[in-house]
Amino acid sequence: MAIKAYRPITPAQRQKTTEDYDQITTNKPMKSLLAAKKQQAGKNNQGRITVRHRGGGVKRHYRIMTYNLPKGLTLKVEEIEYDPNRSARIARVKDQNGTYYYVLADTKMVKGTTFKTGDVEVEDSNRLSLENIPVGTFVYAIELTPGRGAQMVRAAGASAQLMAKEDGYATLKMPSGEVRKVLASCEASIGTVSNLQHQNVKIGAAGRKRRKGIRPTVRGVVMNATDHPHGGGDGGRHGSGKAPRTPWGQLTLGYRTRHNKKTNKMIVRSRHEGKRK
Repeated sequence: MAIKAYRPITPAQRQKTTEDYDQITTNKPMKSLLAAKKQQAGKNNQGRITVRHRGGGVKRHYRIMTYNLPKGLTLKVEEIEYDPNRSARIARVKDQNGTYYYVLADTKMVKGTTFKTGDVEVEDSNRLSLENIPVGTFVYAIELTPGRGAQMVRAAGASAQLMAKEDGYATLKMPSGEVRKVLASCEASIGTVSNLQHQNVKIGAAGRKRRKGIRPTVRGVVMNATDHPHGGGDGGRHGSGKAPRTPWGQLTLGYRTRHNKKTNKMIVRSRHEGKRK
């Protein structure tokens, strides 16, 4: 796919770019694989805002995705579709029994191609256990727990590389640069997630953010001191000598909040190694 630029009739269109959607083959999703999706506007069941800057946006339906396909299937790609709930494209596939699924599309999937699941040959889009995939292969939609379904490497253009296999574990180099181990019995799909150019799209206009359901963000340095730790002052330098903080005084912007010590032993090399501590 390529990035589409606009003739700048308005100031916003001077920087605005979009995807050209050349991979998509239909604009009619399958109704039996849709579910209602209610906008919560970042509020909990008490009506309190727990996630800021959410609200509005266009209405959308959720596509019922299948991340743990049964083994022994031969699936044919019927359509490549746009999904408003994720950055990647999705594929509508049909198995040998006539059952339809929505799965993540990769860069090799086109209308009419087939792929398999289970103990199958190592080919593009096939889904099999990491223990049966050669070292050096790029994979996506990786399981963390066998049988639970894909949890890692699902964003547009993402892929992980299988680096080694030893003692029942597979070592993967993640898109973030982190090197970690997962059980070799976990499944993964071979290839790279579709929509490679997603990261190069420039929003260009404030209205596009609003249609995505993202409301405006006000910087702390332009607030009063009573409203934000960065606020106040006489209009001079802002925030010099202050660590970045949330409106409630917690450190942010680079402050590490990961405390999942149970899985620390699975990380061979952190994505932060070689960077500023």
